[in-house]
Amino acid sequence: MPNLSRRAFLQQSGVLLAGVGATAAVQTVAAQAPAWQQTSDKKIRIGVVGGRFGCSFHWHQHPNCTVAAVSDLIPDRRDRLMKTYACDKSYESLEVLIQDPNIDAVALFTGAPDHPRHTVACMEAGKHVISACPACMTLEDAAKLKEVKERTGLRYMSAETSYYRWETITARRMYQDGLFGELVYTEGEYYHPMNDAEREALWFYEGQRTWRYGFAPMLYPTHSSAFLVGVSGERLTSVSCIGWGDEHPALKDNVYGNTFWNEMGMFMTSSGKPFRCNVGWNLHAHGERAQWFGTKAALYMPGGGGQPFALQFPGSGEEVLPDYWPMVPEAMRVDSGHGKSHPFITNEFIMALVEDREPAISLYEALAFCVPGIVAHESSNKGGELLKIPSFDRVT
Repeated sequence: MPNLSRRAFLQQSGVLLAGVGATAAVQTVAAQAPAWQQTSDKKIRIGVVGGRFGCSFHWHQHPNCTVAAVSDLIPDRRDRLMKTYACDKSYESLEVLIQDPNIDAVALFTGAPDHPRHTVACMEAGKHVISACPACMTLEDAAKLKEVKERTGLRYMSAETSYYRWETITARRMYQDGLFGELVYTEGEYYHPMNDAEREALWFYEGQRTWRYGFAPMLYPTHSSAFLVGVSGERLTSVSCIGWGDEHPALKDNVYGNTFWNEMGMFMTSSGKPFRCNVGWNLHAHGERAQWFGTKAALYMPGGGGQPFALQFPGSGEEVLPDYWPMVPEAMRVDSGHGKSHPFITNEFIMALVEDREPAISLYEALAFCVPGIVAHESSNKGGELLKIPSFDRVT
């Protein structure tokens, strides 16, 4: 059935008809997921920057990729990158690495406030970029990233893990095939509380504050917002957001002027649907989780509170995720974190460059993930005032 769309296939199979069980629906969608196969011998020569989170990806295991060089300002982390990726070339800084003519693309896993500056530097040096999230934390930087990307024509991808969690893959394929009916409401949340020891480790390095000290929750919204934007492609157009903080010293003196531990936003989508998006650092909950509610089906992610995975259709349900490992090269089929998302992120970026196309989480998607959080934080500072969210999509 080479000319038959997934939706048409499902309709002809009777999956979209009333009364069909959740198991049949999900397994049929999963069966139609594209299996990975190597179609080119082209090798992407990548430089990996950032020896903490940057060590958890699979560049050296992808048949179309080679790690050409690594970099971190801290020697121990630089050594860790070299060991992880079996790479014998390292540079003491990103600024030196991007001068290497033998590097095609850079994987940026540096501190969040540095992402826009580092992305611009890489693109100005002629390198494609995949960056840890968020893409930026100000509207001015969003505009700059858009300008540089469109001027250079280079590829950018966000390494947003929520997009490739297996529950999100399932929700996205269900949405594309109409299995939700109309998706009328979605909830996304990201909670990362820290005890005193964890705060000390993340907030300070050699006695100096790191970028995480007093960081505003909604400036890191993408683990939540990707659950909606990365499934339906809708844009978030307005928000009212409420923040909560206390008298902790970190909320009295930080470079962000942030006074909130937790922020909870109610957004409106471009299709006129509500979306609840929470980000919190100080509450008794942990992890990333979403729930999608349609007129014909609902999908629930498992959570730290013991909530199970569940897909519900009228009169039936399913509690087992499909197996999506065939979508990535066999050597990369390892759960290295964030809901098995890392191999899928790695594969998508490399294949986008091999196939000379925009990656699934392009700059426009990345900005649609993070810009709403920038505006939401402003809303929190204004006591929940309803604010419009600007668009940074490509103008056609």
